[in-house]
Amino acid sequence: MDWRAPVMDYCERQSSAFWAEPANALSNFAFVIAAAAAFILWRRRGGDDYPALALIVVAASVGVGSFAFHTLATRGAMLLDVIPIAIFIYGYFLLALRRFFGLGLGLATAITLAFAAGSHFATTVDALNGSIGYLPALVALSIFAALLWSGGRRDLAHALARAALLFAVSLFFRTVDRAVCPAFPLGAHLLWHVLNAGVLWLLLRAAMRARPRPDGQASPIQNAKEPTAA
Repeated sequence: MDWRAPVMDYCERQSSAFWAEPANALSNFAFVIAAAAAFILWRRRGGDDYPALALIVVAASVGVGSFAFHTLATRGAMLLDVIPIAIFIYGYFLLALRRFFGLGLGLATAITLAFAAGSHFATTVDALNGSIGYLPALVALSIFAALLWSGGRRDLAHALARAALLFAVSLFFRTVDRAVCPAFPLGAHLLWHVLNAGVLWLLLRAAMRARPRPDGQASPIQNAKEPTAA
């Protein structure tokens, strides 16, 4: 594979020039803003939730990597885009199993690996303008919300449900990017970036609020049934 081969997958890009996708590139700063907001919340909540901090760093790297991809626009630069996204998805999935459902590290890791394998299979299917690879994450998020709701943890369920709804909307705009090219040359991919940054913020906030405070008091999003695993 030629890692230097140009990628011309988006409406906005009409050449291989570095700045051929300014809207797609600059919209990635939404991820950096979301990560910065999450970091401020992390500091306010004691600054010792290191699993959440790791995901905050990954969220920022999503924006940086995607900016690199939408400027360099090569197959090699694409790795800078997809790898941080994959790390966030599987990292959050593992954290959710541990923190929201109280699973042990071994079982949670095994389930996460199985989820990753299934998600990888989805990426091999050429459909929905490449968005089909994100459907397993949307399904998992929706299932988590439903399980938490049935378990009586309504605040956390609401938080994940809102993230799932926003994720679905962002996926819609990612999917229709090529279809809207004739009517809107900028395309819809930039809305995928902006809305997906909102998804990451909602998920990070939910994860941090679900953890007990350093002083031992329960967070507002918790109840007596909620596990305290990191």
